[in-house]
Amino acid sequence: MKRFIFILVVFLFLLPQTTEAQCAMCRAVLESEDNVATAEGINNGIVYLMAIPYILVGVLFYFVYKKMKN
Repeated sequence: MKRFIFILVVFLFLLPQTTEAQCAMCRAVLESEDNVATAEGINNGIVYLMAIPYILVGVLFYFVYKKMKN
């Protein structure tokens, strides 16, 4: 079961395109322009910036858990 949860979490982190993570003002400004590629790039950048702290905290808790289990 633990392996399944780990694989599920890794899979979800590899799919940042499915999330929408722009603030309302950024989204309105970027959608009003004709350059859709810029809007998609900004959106992906926000998603990656949001995901990195969660990954780091998860790795930290994993090592603490392994240390406490021994």
